[in-house]
Amino acid sequence: MSEDGGLGKQRVRTALRTAREDLVAPALARAQPRAKRVSRWVLVPLAVLAAILFGVNTNQYAFAYSLGVPLGLVYAGVQSAALVGVLWHPLRAWWASTLVMLLGAWTSSALAPGHGVAFTIANPDRNVQAGWTPATIAIQAVVLFLLSLQVRARVAIEALAVTVLAGVLAQLYKPPDLATAIGFAVVVFAVVVLLGVSVRASRVARTKLVEQEELTAEERARRTLLEERNRIARELHDVVAHHMSVISIQAQVAPHLVENPPAELLENLAGIRANAVEALTELRRVLGVLRSEEPVADDTQDAPQPTLARLGELLENVRAAGMTVELASVGEPRPLPPGVELSAYRIVQEALSNAMRHAPGAAVRVRLDHRVSGLGVRITNAAPTRPPAPSPGAGHGLLGMRERTAMLGGELATGATPDGGFEVLAELPTDYRPVEDRG
Repeated sequence: MSEDGGLGKQRVRTALRTAREDLVAPALARAQPRAKRVSRWVLVPLAVLAAILFGVNTNQYAFAYSLGVPLGLVYAGVQSAALVGVLWHPLRAWWASTLVMLLGAWTSSALAPGHGVAFTIANPDRNVQAGWTPATIAIQAVVLFLLSLQVRARVAIEALAVTVLAGVLAQLYKPPDLATAIGFAVVVFAVVVLLGVSVRASRVARTKLVEQEELTAEERARRTLLEERNRIARELHDVVAHHMSVISIQAQVAPHLVENPPAELLENLAGIRANAVEALTELRRVLGVLRSEEPVADDTQDAPQPTLARLGELLENVRAAGMTVELASVGEPRPLPPGVELSAYRIVQEALSNAMRHAPGAAVRVRLDHRVSGLGVRITNAAPTRPPAPSPGAGHGLLGMRERTAMLGGELATGATPDGGFEVLAELPTDYRPVEDRG
């Protein structure tokens, strides 16, 4: 065997295997894609056409080709069903239409040779072979066109080739006195397949263009968002970080400005500097979130968020600033979701800050209630012992507490106490789902 002959056989086997994977396997697969919605403006006219051709084909098969009414109903019914079913199952409908065309030709040639209908365009002098009448050619052409709109160009061309092969096979049993319409049919089939492939290619290109435009718009919006977040981060850094740095430096330098400063002054100034440094660290973490696509110095972007385990450090800092704080824990502590831990810590932190600002000299009591259903957090301060200093700005502490609690599906209650103090009560469930996961 020559090398060219072996290569030719290999190509034929590859082509057959590809055609089987494209045409046969999907049609025989049990799991079919979910039925798609079809516009009634397409379905209704196609159903009317199928009904008309069903009557025409039944009459031709049953009487013109003398196959009888039962067989005529079967052949015509399958072809009309394929004409409508191609909207949902294109390959199965095409196979059904093609096989009926071939079986109709063979059956009429075997049972009633010489019978048929005239097809002037194909041959004005003789009747044409069954299965390739004007009605069946029209059905097959529409099926091929709708198939080409739904599958890849390669699959559509393979379907056209198999249809032409069916026409060639029909000629094997054609009686000599019957004409053939295969030539005319092949031209029609090729034209409709070419048209369907072109329409589908144009539609796919238009869809990809729309998708690309949407991606471009999303990218533009994302870039705008990042630029705005970077601007906010710069403003936060320029304003807040500057002042906190000044506070830290002044607290460090102040002891050197006084001869023999008392221990209480040194302790308070050290606490002020420690709080300023802690605030700068927290600020860097916030800036790391805002600049999510930019590297953050000192790896603060990946620094862990505070949990209840650090609540003791927070209370020590507050006590060092002169506030009296008492912590009580009720129930059996157990591991909590990270969101609950962080929110509880931030609520306590904000409540203590509010007490320092609005209730100077007041004692504060923090109570953690560990329950099976969640965590209760109560922060209560007594009445202030002296008037609070003026505080610029409207403040968003309570609003932030409410947002954190609502995010976890919990409840927050705030209000004045009978003795003139203030109380914050938060109920944080442990079986929460994030807001974006809720149905």
